Parts: sequence; C-alpha cells; structure tokens
Amino acid sequence: MPHPLYLPRSRRDFLLRSGMGMGALSLASFLGETTAFLPDATAASASAFAPTDANPLTSRPPHFAAKAKRVIHFFLNGGPSHVDTFDPKPALARYAGKPLPTPNLRTERKTGAAFPTPFKFAPHGRSGLEISDIFPNVARCADDLAIIRSMQANVPNHEPSLMLMNCGDAVQSRPSLGSWVTYGLGAENQNLPGFIAMCPGGYPIKDSENWQAGFLPGIYQGTFIDPQQTSVEKLIENIRSHHATPAEQREQLDLLLELNREHQRQRTRDPRLEARIQSFELAFRMQMEAADAFDTSREPEHIRNAYGTGVHARQTLIARRLLERGVRFVQLWHGAGQPWDNHDDIAKHATLARQIDQPVAALIHDLRQRGMLDDTLILFGGEFGRTPTIELQKSGTPTKGRDHNPYGFSVWLAGGGAKGGTAYGATDEFGFRAAVNPVHVHDLHATILHLLGFDHERFTYRYAGRDFRLTDVSGRVVKDILA
Repeated sequence: MPHPLYLPRSRRDFLLRSGMGMGALSLASFLGETTAFLPDATAASASAFAPTDANPLTSRPPHFAAKAKRVIHFFLNGGPSHVDTFDPKPALARYAGKPLPTPNLRTERKTGAAFPTPFKFAPHGRSGLEISDIFPNVARCADDLAIIRSMQANVPNHEPSLMLMNCGDAVQSRPSLGSWVTYGLGAENQNLPGFIAMCPGGYPIKDSENWQAGFLPGIYQGTFIDPQQTSVEKLIENIRSHHATPAEQREQLDLLLELNREHQRQRTRDPRLEARIQSFELAFRMQMEAADAFDTSREPEHIRNAYGTGVHARQTLIARRLLERGVRFVQLWHGAGQPWDNHDDIAKHATLARQIDQPVAALIHDLRQRGMLDDTLILFGGEFGRTPTIELQKSGTPTKGRDHNPYGFSVWLAGGGAKGGTAYGATDEFGFRAAVNPVHVHDLHATILHLLGFDHERFTYRYAGRDFRLTDVSGRVVKDILA
C-alpha cells in the first residue's frame, strides 16, 4: 500500500504537470514569472526588500538606522472635526450663520453657513500649540506633538478614505500599513503576533480589510482583538485547548508540520501554505505569553489609575504591554461603529474625547518613563476631517453637526523621531481645505516609513509583475516634522 503522503495527485495537479501545466510555465516565463502564474516565484523572492529568514517574523533591520522601532495607531473612526480639536479657526466666529466666501467643494451632503466651534482653544506648553479644551490631558503633552494641519484624502466617503488611510489605496485591495511595517521589521517577540488591531464591539466598516495583509504573506495580517472582552479565552478565540495538554498539542503540531512540509516540497514554495504553517506555530506559542500580555490586573494600581477606566483606557494599557513585549504595530480603534461621524451634533465630540483623552496622555507619559517614547511612534487621527459649515437636513433645516471633509484635516504624531511642539501646514482661513504645505495620505505614509528606517520608494513587494509599495507612485517625506 502506498504511503499516504504519496497518493495519486489530484486532477488539478495532473493537469498542471501535463500539457496545460507546461503551457502555464511558458506563459509565466514570457510574462516575467510573476506570482500570478508560478507558485514558486513568490513575491518575497522577487521583492526589492525581501526578508531572508526562515521565520517571517524574525526581527530585521530597516534600510537605514532610525529612532522608531514600533508604532501605535489611534484610529478615530468616523472622521473627527479638525476645527473642533487641533486646528483653531477664529474666522468662523466672525462669519457665524453666514455663507463662507470659499469655492464650492464637493461634500457628501448639503452644508450651509459657517459653524464656529462650541469649544475653546488655548495655547499649551512651551511651543504654544493651540488645542481644543475637549482634550485637556493631551494638551498637556503639546510639546510632544507634531500636528499636521494640512492633511488631504481623496473623497468624502468613509469606505475609500478608510482604505486610503489604512492601506494606501482607496479602491484596490492592498496590504495595510501595519502589515507593511511588520513585513519590513518582523517582530521582537516570536510568541505574539507582530501586528494587533483592537476594536471594541467587533469589526469596523470594511471589517478586516483595514488590517489586511493583501498580497503580502498572510502571517503579516493584523490579529483582531475585541477589548470589550475581559477573559483571555474570549479575547482570543481558541487560545487554550480544553482537550489536550501542551505536550499532546506539540505532538499534533509536529505531525501536522510534517504533513504540510511534505505537501510544500511537492508543490514548491507556496507563501499561503508557509503563512498557515507559521500561524499554527504562533498560535501554539501564544498560549502562555498572551495570557500575561492581556492581563492588566498585573499592572500596579497607580498605573491603572493613570490610564483611567473604561474600555479605551484598558485597550491603551494593553497596547503598551504589547509594545513592551515586542509587538511591532498596534492599532486602537475608537469603536466598531463610526462614533466620530457626528452629522447631527458636533457637541458629541466632547464625550468621545473624554473617553480617550486620559488614556492617550497616560500612554505618552508612561512610555517616556519607561524609556520607550523615543523609539515608539504614535499616530493619532481619523480617515478625514469635517466641514467648517453646518450640515443641512434634506429639508434644508440646519443640524448641529458637520459633514465629511477630505480636503483639509489634522492628524498628529508623537515620539519615534517626530518633532514635538510642531504645527505643520495649514488649512485656509475657515478650515475647508489644505492651503499651506498640503500633506496627502501618501506623504504621511512615506514619513512614517522614513521614521521607521525605510525609503518608501525602495520598500517594495513584487506581485503580478509589478513592484508595489505602500505609497503607490507618489509620496514625499515631510522633513519639517522630523526631530
């Protein structure tokens, strides 16, 4: 009886190895042996930047020495209003209730007259950065912040703007920023995922596409965690086996690994199979490490008090514990819905800000005390901003909210080589569009990669006959915000 590993091939295998297979090989050779045709012509082997380690999560150096080694991304899902948070526009008060003398820009819904912020701005720190009073704790960290006030996206819609900010392309399925970073740097802890995305209450709009690996090997995809759960078994499904001891699991995995490796040898290197093998191994190693990393009760009481209460405080503290343990990229979402999408009442921004203001400021202080702020890059912002004009109902009746605005908005960076106490660029007098030193999302990504030690133009991955990069065919490093 033949060995089960050498049973007859499937019909697909037979065809691939007969006439049709030879035709496919010839065509692949003619087209440059892209990964779309040959399973062994993997993207990694043809990339301008290609990890050579057997373990794809092995820590690796970037193109050049850099301060930042890890990233935490606070994603304010829904589009926070820049004119109510980090971009003061006193001219709106002078034009309150009046039409703005600005070119007509396309918005998703109808908007009306100028709508001054209901919040107060004040200068903070030695730098004098003006920040809204809905972020009093973050404001005390003003000298750590590099605020970009001239951000630009492409369209006033959530889905494409989410994809652009997270994956560098508004339409096509592309690897996420976190996946690119993990692909380039690997992880510093082989017992935890290199990239973790936390979103309270479940998936946001576009689901796991926000942290997808795309055409990169699957091991670089973000691992989703719902921080509303408190037990590690609910945080991470199937983290523990209730039917087998660790020794028995190891034996099962060893057998599975042998079968998978034999399967792999017969079909040449398949990045999807390699990613699956690595995922099995990582899941086994996580059983002990994850329980410790997600258990905030092990933190001293004064640290827990500094971060505050609530799910956003908890997930931020967990994020620090993950970064401390070698996780390369952590993304923290502000809710599964679109909490910052305040079309009806912009005053809701104050409630939302209270949920994250204390945890974010506590993280900055905590990282500094641990000597981690200099090599941890913090990114804070949403997918776009909001209009300086009031939104109108279909009937034309004014609301108390604002519509989407991709033409000008704010994000900020801190730590990791960013120049604190800096305000870069500016929107126009009213905050409608970037007017001074516009920064497209591609420019932001190029800058983040630079802070991590990568030349964004050389940091590529060959797929389907083309060298792809996070910044597509554009992007410039914003050097004025580099420390």
